[in-house]
Amino acid sequence: MFPTNQGSLRLFRLWGIDVHVHWTWLIVAMYSVSTRVPKYEAPVWALAEYLMLFVVVTMHEFGHALATRKVGGQASQIVLWPLGGVAYVAPPQRPGATLWAIAAGPLVNVVLVPVFYVLGWALATTGQFDEHPDLYPFIRAVNLMNVSLLVFNLLPVYPLDGGQILRSLLWYPLGRGRSLLVATGIGLVGGVGIVALAVWWESWWTGIMAFFLLSNSWGSFKHARELRRVEQLPRRSEFKCPECHASPPMGNFWLCPSCRQAYDPFATHAVCPHCAAPLDLTACPDCGAARAHRAWDGTIRDA
Repeated sequence: MFPTNQGSLRLFRLWGIDVHVHWTWLIVAMYSVSTRVPKYEAPVWALAEYLMLFVVVTMHEFGHALATRKVGGQASQIVLWPLGGVAYVAPPQRPGATLWAIAAGPLVNVVLVPVFYVLGWALATTGQFDEHPDLYPFIRAVNLMNVSLLVFNLLPVYPLDGGQILRSLLWYPLGRGRSLLVATGIGLVGGVGIVALAVWWESWWTGIMAFFLLSNSWGSFKHARELRRVEQLPRRSEFKCPECHASPPMGNFWLCPSCRQAYDPFATHAVCPHCAAPLDLTACPDCGAARAHRAWDGTIRDA
């Protein structure tokens, strides 16, 4: 349950990445700004504070997107919504690639910690806090906001960054399916814990976040079970996926694009036995990448 560009306003495009803001973000922004106005002498600082939240979250998501491209993946869209931001990224299905793509987001917040600290120190030593009384609570709020985003995102609760980093690390010893199964299981437990906190704090906002985490963990948990089922199928060792190098499973797991009948292209030379239509691209059940069928024999590289 992630936001999409449906119901979103496209703000700008940078480095080939479209940034959208969901309409619900604007409603929450008005409420949040109104609650922060009493903290300042000039109300405009409350608006500036929320705009800085927008900037920090956007930088975090660009960290994910640019790192994904660096490892050879695809990233073209970011959507901001009340629960933060979502970078729609598709890193190569390798543990190292996914680890870097996910970790790069929190690393942006890590870099911003000393930046905001030095900025506050410079403003204090030049007397700017004395001349502009609202400047100190503003800088302090921005610092706290960045650190809070960093700490929260690093919680090992799937699908938060911390949960996805944990999954990527577990991928090395456990494999793709089992690592996701373990990480989402921990995510479900963590989500229940956040529900308990929401009740204890009487916080409806925390409850919404807990529902989001639980629903996504459960969906990914079911996906992990399907991955485990596919991983345990008999394999055709003479073929390899050009992307993840996994051998394809034996069985009718591919649909003909013409007649929509299921068949095994590796048993029929990529020709549908029902309608004789050729299959140009063969999707990998393990990583999802679709490559030219001829590239699966390991002798031809798919460009």
